[in-house]
Amino acid sequence: MERTYKIAGIDVHKSMLAVVVADAGQEGAFQFQRRKFTTLASGLEQLAAWLRQEDVQEAVMESTAQYWKPVWQELEGQCDLSLAQAQSNRAPKGRKGDYKDAERLLRRHVAGELILSFVPNPEQRLWRTMTRGKHQLTRDVVRMHSQIESLLEDAHIKLATQVSDLLGVSSRRMLQALADGEVDPARLAAMADPALRATPEQLQDALRAAPTMGALHRQILGLFLARLELVESHMQILEKSIGQGLQAHQDAVQRLAEVPGFGVDSATQVIAEVGPTAGSFSTAPELCSWVGVCPGREESAEVSKSNRSPKGNRMMRRVLTQVANAAVKSKGSVFDVTYRKLVVRLGHKKAIWAIAHRLCRLTWKILHQGVRYIEYGMRLNKKAVQKRARRLLRDLQSLGYQVQITSSPSRSMA
Repeated sequence: MERTYKIAGIDVHKSMLAVVVADAGQEGAFQFQRRKFTTLASGLEQLAAWLRQEDVQEAVMESTAQYWKPVWQELEGQCDLSLAQAQSNRAPKGRKGDYKDAERLLRRHVAGELILSFVPNPEQRLWRTMTRGKHQLTRDVVRMHSQIESLLEDAHIKLATQVSDLLGVSSRRMLQALADGEVDPARLAAMADPALRATPEQLQDALRAAPTMGALHRQILGLFLARLELVESHMQILEKSIGQGLQAHQDAVQRLAEVPGFGVDSATQVIAEVGPTAGSFSTAPELCSWVGVCPGREESAEVSKSNRSPKGNRMMRRVLTQVANAAVKSKGSVFDVTYRKLVVRLGHKKAIWAIAHRLCRLTWKILHQGVRYIEYGMRLNKKAVQKRARRLLRDLQSLGYQVQITSSPSRSMA
């Protein structure tokens, strides 16, 4: 008796699912069974029961916004699941339909023509939700910084020209007093920290327009500051939750945070994206290809018209670019030396992208092979190493990790 291997193609929408089932081992044209389901809990249960009844071993669906997630969670563990990028299942113009999309999805999956997305396990998906949520809150803080500065400029308050951080401790005290109704520039300037570079006279000059600041400007400033405190409290809660979620993998966080340019925050973001061991990627080049930090290829008639990097995981690309920019500023490190060699020939952007590629390969090696980073560049400054070690220790302890620092005999310091 010929054994069957049934596959389901699911066209995902916000409120309905168009599902087709066919035997992948069948020769000739596929014989489709078609059903529609709602995306409510009852509809997803009916979908799972129908696929069980039809003995479906594999299902493929499109990554339509966030609407694929409940379907994936309902079927996870019941059959093998694949998530296809919607761009790879585009229909010819005028040939689009719900069941047609599902059938085309199934055919192309059997033929190996779809671009499949990497979907981590449920625990890692929760890490991603927390780290990406924290990043979004960070962007909100940056946006509020611009809004507050714009409001102050509108009220002729030039505080941003005299302080390096408009949302720093000293600035926050002065801004809160402004919002509460303080009008005396001298009293406002006296709230600044003595270590602030700006003199009291310069601060008074910048705050000279405080008496003429309107009530509505003060009210809006107070709303901005209250929202800023709320966002920062949410960031602290998420940071603690991330630390608790990665508690079992604190060694991986610590090993990755030791790399120049990395820190505890960037290390947790990377681990949330690729996993604590990067186990889904068998080689470093495979990880680089998934992230999109490797050279691309557009070949036709044996001629490559473009070597531009392919698209990849946006969160990883952002983090690696930020880490690369920080790593090249680590004096005496191999990244500093490599950057100085490349920047003359390639320019800053391409040199940073080459450093990001190297950091991506290094990330895979540290996580997948469980090794530690050892700096083999120029001789390190002992005080700089100790200062960085203290900062990393403080960041790790703030997440609730227990860390013990030991010196490595293989490192030579100036």
